[in-house]
Amino acid sequence: MNRKALFLDRDGIINEEKDYVHKIEDFEFMAGIFEVLRHAQASGYLLIVVTNQAGIARGYYSEEDFHSLNNWMIGRFQEKGIKIDKVYYCPYHPTHGIGKYLKDSEFRKPGPGMIQQAAKEFGIDPAQSLLVGDKESDIEAGKTAGIGKNILLKSSRYDGWGTKADTVIENLQEVIPFLK
Repeated sequence: MNRKALFLDRDGIINEEKDYVHKIEDFEFMAGIFEVLRHAQASGYLLIVVTNQAGIARGYYSEEDFHSLNNWMIGRFQEKGIKIDKVYYCPYHPTHGIGKYLKDSEFRKPGPGMIQQAAKEFGIDPAQSLLVGDKESDIEAGKTAGIGKNILLKSSRYDGWGTKADTVIENLQEVIPFLK
C-alpha cells in the first residue's frame, strides 16, 4: 500500500454537470481536466474515477448506456496520452432506485466503498492520495476513506459553504500544485 492516486468524481469534475449525462453528445469535458490529469500521471498518481450513477437506479438509462459512454470517455483520454486506471461506479440509490437498484450501498458516496475497493485492488495508500469532487458527498467519502487531501471544486450547485474539504478551488488547474 504505497501507491498514490488521484480520485475524481465524474459529473462536475471530468465533464460539465448536466442532469444525468449518459449520451456522448451531452458529454462536455471540463476546462483544464486534460492538463490536470496529464500532470497527475507524470507525478506518479494512478487516475481513479469514483462516480455515483443514480440515473441507472432511477431507470433513466441502463448500465450498458453508462459503459458505452465510459468507454468513449476513456478513449478520448487515451488519445491525449492519459490512462484512466479504473472507473468505479455505483448504480444504486437507497430511496429512488427501481428494482434491483433500490439499495443502500457503501459504494454510493458519501460511503467510502469505491475508494476502499480501489485502494485494495491497486495497493493505494489513501493518506498519500487526493480526491477532487464538486459535492459534499464526494468530500465525505474521501474523509471516511482516509484520503490525505480532499479538494472541492466550487460549482453553480454548491459553493463550498460549510464544507469539510481541505481546500476549495475555483477551477481545476488549482489542483496542480497539490500533485507532488
